[in-house]
Amino acid sequence: MRIISYNVNGIRAAFTKDFLGWLKVADPDMICIQESKAGNDQIDIESLEKSGYHSFWHSAQKKGYSGVGIASKIKPHHIEYGCGIEHYDSEGRIMRADFEDFSVISVYVPSASNIDRLDFKMKFCYDFLDYIKELKKTIPNLVICGDFNICHEAIDIHNPKGLANTSGFLPMEREWMTKFMEECELIDSFRHFNSEPNHYSWWSYRQNARANNKGWRLDYNFVSDSLKEKLSRAVILKEAVHSDHCPVLVELF
Repeated sequence: MRIISYNVNGIRAAFTKDFLGWLKVADPDMICIQESKAGNDQIDIESLEKSGYHSFWHSAQKKGYSGVGIASKIKPHHIEYGCGIEHYDSEGRIMRADFEDFSVISVYVPSASNIDRLDFKMKFCYDFLDYIKELKKTIPNLVICGDFNICHEAIDIHNPKGLANTSGFLPMEREWMTKFMEECELIDSFRHFNSEPNHYSWWSYRQNARANNKGWRLDYNFVSDSLKEKLSRAVILKEAVHSDHCPVLVELF
C-alpha cells in the first residue's frame, strides 16, 4: 500500500503542470491532497477516474481557499467529510476514508500569519488531537496524512535558531506535535526510517530557497503504533515540482 500526502497549492494549477503524468509514474494506491483551492465542479474528477482513482473532495466555502481531497484506487466503504466542528469544516480542512482494516485522513492544519490565526491554529490542533483520540476508540488503525504547518524538531527546519520565533516552529506548536504523537500513539513515518538532517517538504518561493534547500518539513504521514510492523518505507519525493510543497510517501505491507 503506497500512500502519498501532497499539498498541491491549487489542484487546477497542478493539473497544468502535468500532475496526472506524475501521478501515473508515482503510482500511489492513494493520494491525500491538501490546499486544493477548488470546488468539486472545478476539479477534473473524470481524468482522475480514467487514471484509476475514485476521488472525493471537501472544499472550503470560501472560493479558491484551503480544501482537502482523497483519491484512491481502492474504493472506500465510507467517506467522512469534516470533523463535525462547523468553523473548521467550512474551511475544508479534514476528511476521512474508511477501508476494511484501517482509515486514512487528509488534514490541512491552518497556518498563522498573525496572533488571531495563531489562536485559531492552536485551537484547531487541540480539537484535532481530541478528535483523533476519540476516533481511535473505534478505528485504531489510522494513517493521518497532511500539511501540519509545523516543524517538529530542529532537524526539520533549515535555520532553527533564526526561525525560533516564527509560526511553524514556535515552542507551543512543537510541544503540541509531541503531545499529539504521544497521546494518539502515532509514529512519524519519515523519522521512523530517516534521522538525517536537510530533508524538507516545503520551500519559500523567495530567495531561491528550493534550489538552496532552505526548507521546512511541514508534511507528514503519521501512522498508528498498531501499524508499526506493517511500515516498509517512507520518503520525501522532492523531485515533484507542482507546488511550493513536495509529496511525502509512506508504504505499508
